[in-house]
Amino acid sequence: MSKKVLAIYFSQSGQLGEIIDNFCQPLIAAGNSVEKVQVRLKNEFPFPWTSERFFSVMPDCVQGITAELEPFSLQSTSYDLVILGYQAWFLSPSIPFNSLMHHPQLLGVLKNTPVITMTGARNMWVNAFDKIKKLILNAGANHVGTVALVDNHLNLVSIFTIFHWMLRGEKTRYLGFFPKPGVAAEDIAHTSTFGATTLPYLQKGEWTGLREALIEQKAVVPKFHLLFMEGKAGMMFKVWANIISKKKNRKPWLVAFKYYLLIALFIFAPIVFVVDRLIFRPFFPKYVKAKIASCLKLN
Repeated sequence: MSKKVLAIYFSQSGQLGEIIDNFCQPLIAAGNSVEKVQVRLKNEFPFPWTSERFFSVMPDCVQGITAELEPFSLQSTSYDLVILGYQAWFLSPSIPFNSLMHHPQLLGVLKNTPVITMTGARNMWVNAFDKIKKLILNAGANHVGTVALVDNHLNLVSIFTIFHWMLRGEKTRYLGFFPKPGVAAEDIAHTSTFGATTLPYLQKGEWTGLREALIEQKAVVPKFHLLFMEGKAGMMFKVWANIISKKKNRKPWLVAFKYYLLIALFIFAPIVFVVDRLIFRPFFPKYVKAKIASCLKLN
């Protein structure tokens, strides 16, 4: 019997749409109905970004401020599975996705419905994921699995390439020799494997074990040094957001935040990476495993 699947997401570059398309291929091939909806903001953010505009969204993003979406329509009032595609902006759900998760039209179909979350990120997505899990819980949905694809190049390398992509709007090699930014094409194509894994659970309507099956296939691979950095940075972002949101003239404070972030990325992050390799992994393996396991929980 054909099942009804809704894949709903926001994407500026198109990368997340490609990920979702590949994931859904096995579901469609098996005869299921997959409805894909790409939401838009009433007042779109620019792409490519300017540096000033990019950093200007940080306070609202971290504080969970919503924005008005363009009207969208859904073909059904209920689905057998909903795929939620999200981005992490400043370690929080992007403003468009957060707005979607507060939209009554989506909330109406999420209650008691199995949900799979899906993202394509530079490398830090766990803080955003934690906030999204709460939104899913509040919506009364059943979070059954997650897929998180990342740029697997070194952290410092991906910093250069992602800013090149965001500020130029082109997924090309920075300076001609850096790797292409974002999730690798072969990793995006491989997402169809995760869709194939999901298919029998969808057909049976029984979701027990899907989370573990996706983890076993490395649909999501948390890295401890990034988890550690996210935890510290997430707290600091909240402090910065609270300070900046109260200022009448935000511009100088946003500039200060930008330089704080650059210092954290280029000085603090490499130190954490070395400490992870020399101290945490060899001397605190149980703590590392527990930290990783906790971030993989769906509720």
